[in-house]
Amino acid sequence: MSTATLTPAPARALEPAADTDPRIGLRSTLRHIGALTRRNLMRIKADPESMFDAVLMPVIFTVLFVYVFGGAISGDQDSYKQYMIPGLLGQTGLTLAMAVGTGLNSDFQTGVMDRFRTLPIGRSAVLVSKIAAETCRALLSFTILIVFAMILGFEIKTGPLELLAAIGLSLLFGMSIVWISMLLGMALRSAQAVQGVSMLVIMPLQFGSSIFAPTDSMPGWLQAFTHYNPLSALADACRNLLNGGPLTHSVLIVLGWSVAITAVFAPLAVARFRKRT
Repeated sequence: MSTATLTPAPARALEPAADTDPRIGLRSTLRHIGALTRRNLMRIKADPESMFDAVLMPVIFTVLFVYVFGGAISGDQDSYKQYMIPGLLGQTGLTLAMAVGTGLNSDFQTGVMDRFRTLPIGRSAVLVSKIAAETCRALLSFTILIVFAMILGFEIKTGPLELLAAIGLSLLFGMSIVWISMLLGMALRSAQAVQGVSMLVIMPLQFGSSIFAPTDSMPGWLQAFTHYNPLSALADACRNLLNGGPLTHSVLIVLGWSVAITAVFAPLAVARFRKRT
């Protein structure tokens, strides 16, 4: 009686199916984005302390600059509110956006991304869901900023449509910066390094702009920097939307910067994510 020898088939390494599986279409990708966005929002619900920056930062910056620096910069705190608070929309969006990279880096360090790589999901869905969750955080922060500013006496001299346009423009620019933040989060080794580099990016953009003070008194070399700083264009656009004024030039500059940043850094971030996972 002959016996058959069973030769086990060579084991296959577990490969992430998302990059090669053609069955993952647009509908499935959107479903994955929705599920991952819900996961990110549930993490915020389980850890409400992570919302402190979104909730408290608009209040602290408004009080600090209006009542500490407002009189010295503008000579009149009421007029300084009208000047500075629209610019804070862009500054708030930038600061929140740059914090995303720290959280993404932590996900890699804690092994969360190792679980995602075994699932048949599109690689871009993980990153897009981060942007969707951050959009909700930014909208909450913008709402707190506007409500608190109006309590302090800030006036919207145009109308609700212009207010929504200013929020939408700030949100669009902030979400384009998220791609840079996520790229930093995947390129640097630790969350502390991501946070440090993010501050090096944020500080010159914030204070080398027209958000907090007019640029006329700045030295020539700094005026040249503020002229090309996208935050200056965003601050001017929000200021004109809420106080009234010409819009076309500054709005087009912000839209151009947002599209250009997304076009450059979104593919880089997705490619880096695929390489790491």
